[in-house]
Amino acid sequence: MAGQELGVSGWVTVDQTRINQFAECTGDHQWIHVDPERARRRSPFRCTIAHGYLTLSIIAALGQEIGAVPENTQAAFNYGLDSVRFIAPVRVGARIRLRSTLVSIEDRGPGQYLMKASNVVEIEGEERPALTAETLVMLYERRSKAAASTTGG
Repeated sequence: MAGQELGVSGWVTVDQTRINQFAECTGDHQWIHVDPERARRRSPFRCTIAHGYLTLSIIAALGQEIGAVPENTQAAFNYGLDSVRFIAPVRVGARIRLRSTLVSIEDRGPGQYLMKASNVVEIEGEERPALTAETLVMLYERRSKAAASTTGG
């Protein structure tokens, strides 16, 4: 399945409330994100923009929406990122979506697999994406009850 598209999510609006909530959670209150009046006067974008890490963090939820994790998975955990590039700003009010493609699945031991996916966060109506990221997710295969009872699990 390497090279196959895992899916495309629905559109999500990045509004000022979401940006402000992210700023509150992270402590990153830089004016370009949270001060619409100052951003209108001083920003090259003439409005506030989402934090790059806010846009990056949305990948997990949108990946769940598209069903990127195989059906027989008991648990999936973020394992890391191989690369991230922030390409274009996400202006307040913009809609974004995820397009994800499977790069590889590596066997990491009994019932464990490392999934690598290539992700593009697209901005509606924009030529350039907000970001690209290669994500790593550790998958734990759902064990059958018979297999679990013979191994003491």
